Amino acid sequence: MVLPLYDHSPFKWPTPPYVTWALIAANVVVFLLQSALTVEQNAVLATLAGLTPAGFTDRDFPEPALWALLTLITHAFLHANFWHVAGNMIFLWVFGDDVEEALGHARFLLFYLICAAGSGAVYVASDPGSRLSLIGASGAVAGVVAAYLLFRPCEKVTVLVFVVPVRIRSFWVIGGWAIWQVLEVASRQHDGVAYWAHVGGLAIGALCFVLMRPPGVPLFECAQVQPVLAEGEGAGPPRTPR
Repeated sequence: MVLPLYDHSPFKWPTPPYVTWALIAANVVVFLLQSALTVEQNAVLATLAGLTPAGFTDRDFPEPALWALLTLITHAFLHANFWHVAGNMIFLWVFGDDVEEALGHARFLLFYLICAAGSGAVYVASDPGSRLSLIGASGAVAGVVAAYLLFRPCEKVTVLVFVVPVRIRSFWVIGGWAIWQVLEVASRQHDGVAYWAHVGGLAIGALCFVLMRPPGVPLFECAQVQPVLAEGEGAGPPRTPR
């Protein structure tokens, strides 16, 4: 097991990453509300607000209470259990603030929602007739992770390798995770994990970051020593290479 813990403190920025924090808070609040529901009620909620491919392709599929296109977003705020939401939110906590720093607050929120919807669309396209509902923020978070790799590939990240904390470059962490997702898709194994949504999120996140980043925000910058904030966000404190 490899789990990212932190890269640097997000509290040191002159403008806090409040969109990242708000997204984490929203996911946690929704999960707490889900925890108050029965198993049967959660199953109904997953059917209504989860992303079901057949809802887009099968005319005989019962119409959900929510418009099918809306579930491209709502599915990303539901989670199956504590470890599901915790894993996604840890990745968003570690990598989201840097991407928000680069894009700016409003653009980052739009970026996140596009990644959620785009990864969901890839999931639908991967198995159009499926009646299994997709829930979870992993596709959207995969987009954030891809953007981080493009923005800060050489940033050092502390990861937990089983029980040992190790400080390594982000391209090892993210690159290894991305390759794992692609291999799982190629293996065509069905273990209940939406690998196609992960791969779709990675691809869409990378493309959207390239297209949406403000002027002056570099790609693959390994010698950067201070934050490059989105235009109008203000200047950050100096940072030393790690």
